Amino acid sequence: MGETMREKKDISYTIRRSADFPVIMIGEGILVGAVAGGIVLLYRICLNYAGTWMRQILEMCKGDPLRSALWIGVLLLMAVVTGLLVRWEPMISGSGIPQLKGEMEGKLEQRWYRILPAKFLGGFLGMFGGLALGREGPSIQLGAMAGKGISRVLKRGKTEEKFLLTCGASAGMAAAFQAPLAGVMFTMEEIHKNFTAPVFISAMTSAVVADYMTSHVLGMDPVFQFDIAGNLPQRYYGLLIVMGLVLGVFGVFYNWFTLKVQSLYKKAAFLGPVGKAVFPFLAAGILGFTVPEILGNGHSLIDTMTHERMVLQTLIVLFVLRFLFSAVSFGSGVPGGIFFPMLVLGAFAGCVFGTVCNEMFGVPAEYINNFILLAMAGFFTAVVRAPMTGIILIFELTGSLSQMLSLSVVTVIAYITAMMLKSEPIYESLLAGLLKGQNGQMPEEGGEKVLDYYAVAEGSPVAGCMVKEVSWPKACLLVSIRRGEKELIPKGKTKIQTGDVIITMTDEAHNGEVCDQMKQLCRNE
Repeated sequence: MGETMREKKDISYTIRRSADFPVIMIGEGILVGAVAGGIVLLYRICLNYAGTWMRQILEMCKGDPLRSALWIGVLLLMAVVTGLLVRWEPMISGSGIPQLKGEMEGKLEQRWYRILPAKFLGGFLGMFGGLALGREGPSIQLGAMAGKGISRVLKRGKTEEKFLLTCGASAGMAAAFQAPLAGVMFTMEEIHKNFTAPVFISAMTSAVVADYMTSHVLGMDPVFQFDIAGNLPQRYYGLLIVMGLVLGVFGVFYNWFTLKVQSLYKKAAFLGPVGKAVFPFLAAGILGFTVPEILGNGHSLIDTMTHERMVLQTLIVLFVLRFLFSAVSFGSGVPGGIFFPMLVLGAFAGCVFGTVCNEMFGVPAEYINNFILLAMAGFFTAVVRAPMTGIILIFELTGSLSQMLSLSVVTVIAYITAMMLKSEPIYESLLAGLLKGQNGQMPEEGGEKVLDYYAVAEGSPVAGCMVKEVSWPKACLLVSIRRGEKELIPKGKTKIQTGDVIITMTDEAHNGEVCDQMKQLCRNE
């Protein structure tokens, strides 16, 4: 009897608390944005120093065998330290976005107090070693864990904690890219999977605060600064359709190859995290003395492509080497993301395509930068399957708002191509692989009550049905249905409409399975 009364009290409190989320989350969003933005800003500054130090060391090692051997030794030591960090906290491996998605779906539990220091140091060592990894995935995970830490300090419930994770992720990406709109859009499209007003406003608040802090310290210049000749003439739009098709196929191949390399690493389980980390660090050492251009996150490569005319053969060689090195770096499980490396590979694809068009079809060379910009968005869309994020991200990264029509053509074609080839989005595939071998601690039977929000898509199984006609998951309670500004109490004869937001309640132990079943009911697969 006591258990039942306590459970009813918990349910009542959770529902009452959720009614105040729109107001509560604005204040908490500011707090999360400030803390997450500060952490990611410090992370960016440290990574900048790491990249500078690496280049200075490689310059000092030129022509000196002893110094070169010493640097290789230092790289191996960094590999050992990085591997030990991953062994100590496995959730820091890779970008961190799949781990965050898994937690949002109730399938994983991350220990924020271990991830924050381990991810920070692991990402720094990866950049210092010259691995082809990005800062954006780790920044999103660091921001989300800052949000989770604030939730635990303030003793918030699991429902509110998910909101704070979303706020932290938005702030992390905004600080990493200085792109607040893209940060919010990415978390909405890829992580939270929900566009309700309370989530959007709170995430936007966090992203703006984080972006303000970062811009105040690092300046307001866009991440990429290159000239765009103007709008690509419409007589060349047939080439854009071809490029969208190529990017779609390339994105599918990239996903397959990345997962293949990761599976090869997993088969070598006897190596452990330390042994796996040795491969990319050793490769970085060899490449540092032969082709140092492809080391690091790749920002300098985009600068070179957009400011200098490169020979096609050189472009292709650098493209292939960068592609392989990115896969070797990420597949090893070293902390670091593929977000920025994806943009670099997209830029390479656009530069190669634009150069071919210039040499074979007489497209003026001044439009090669247009192809680079468009390919970055198209390739990102084909790989991640988040077209709105891709378009907004390129706007904010380049400061150019003049390419809307051509961007839309390329991203839509790349998106459709990847869809038709039945390629899973990369972060969905990475999460599936992570869940297969995950050994994280999951909540025990029962636990806290969690509210989840599911938007009803057109053509989904529940659209047009009455509540009593739907086979709802057994382990959840249907709390309410939001239709615009109205809050409906669900009854047997309540008819569910496209665009409704269904609010369910479940406990932590069943949150993952209920999430999967509700997504099947509410989405048009």
